[in-house]
Amino acid sequence: MTDFLPLRKLRVLDFSQNLPGPVLTRLLADLGAEVIKLEPLQGEGLRWMPPHIKGIGATFGGLNAGKKSLAVNLKKAEGATFVRALVAHVDVVVESFRPGKLAALGLGAEELMELNPRLIVCSLSGYGQSGSMANVAGHDVNFLARAGVLGLTGPADAPPTMPGVQVADVGGGSLSGAVGILAALLEREHTGRGRHLDISLMRSSAAFGAVAFAGMASGYVERRGDGFLSGGLPSYRCYEAADGRYMALGALEPQFFAKFCKLVGRGELAARGYARGSEARAVIAEMTQIFKSRTSLEWLDFCAGQDVCLSLVRTPGEAMDDPELGAVIRNVDGFTVVSPHVGVNPPLPERGPSELGADCAQLISELQIEHELVRAAVDAGALLGMDADWSDDG
Repeated sequence: MTDFLPLRKLRVLDFSQNLPGPVLTRLLADLGAEVIKLEPLQGEGLRWMPPHIKGIGATFGGLNAGKKSLAVNLKKAEGATFVRALVAHVDVVVESFRPGKLAALGLGAEELMELNPRLIVCSLSGYGQSGSMANVAGHDVNFLARAGVLGLTGPADAPPTMPGVQVADVGGGSLSGAVGILAALLEREHTGRGRHLDISLMRSSAAFGAVAFAGMASGYVERRGDGFLSGGLPSYRCYEAADGRYMALGALEPQFFAKFCKLVGRGELAARGYARGSEARAVIAEMTQIFKSRTSLEWLDFCAGQDVCLSLVRTPGEAMDDPELGAVIRNVDGFTVVSPHVGVNPPLPERGPSELGADCAQLISELQIEHELVRAAVDAGALLGMDADWSDDG
């Protein structure tokens, strides 16, 4: 079967740094898009953040393998002018600056779409492009906190549990942004015009609280550690095994919990998987003792082939060794590339991350950027990867 590359004719100019934008453009690249990553002359911070592989940050390399690199000083007028010339040749711009920063440089969404009316601009920010919170600093935990999602995690008698992964950044920002871009591309086929997408990581991450929010319509208010999905049910929580490892019991439907209880010889507990309050605490205490009767490996062997929804809580290293994840966690030139799974296995990027600014000359030639604009940017020291004596005839 041929590779699934439906975006092979798409060109993306990626202004974004760190995580949400690069994960988004990682997905677009995996689907065939040509992604041009634009960095400051010194490179984005993640490029140099340890641990390193071949002198490049391991995280940066995994997120940006296969993308092309441009390094431009946008604060210099010549650099911004050079970038405006690029915009005529791209389909999508992804950016994650503070709201208003690009507009102050003459590179805001409205300005770019005037240059290229078919352009789709995807702006990723914590709280959106407008409103009282627009320029408030924040990170993943802040967006989840404000969205009411962080308050659902962790036990009732302790602080909310830090997720350990970037839920708002990736789930709220990267994936919501990708869906928006793909929808805008489809719309453009009918209208001939692009669109500015204002993706708020806080607003998008509220979708992870959909079950809790929906329940509130009936008057039910879920308290941390007491909800159906946050450890309040005996049938849906993590239990410690005899060896100190944890087992995730996901027997949410009654038939799964009943089967587990009968399997361990405790059929009298089968109807109490949805117990609440003091009854739930009593059942959980009994379940805790049951799980401490076997090691994690013994539990896996004991429940093998049984529909009881029991899994070992793996470490990331253990997960990487699973061949079932081999299609999305892969090695490219020594860098670990994690590709979002969209129902088909994406092809490997052809190479690891580019050296900073390494693709500048090739892109200028391919896109036929005017000599005068390049010359001005080179003379101003606003463009990396071009010799000071550059000329369009080589």
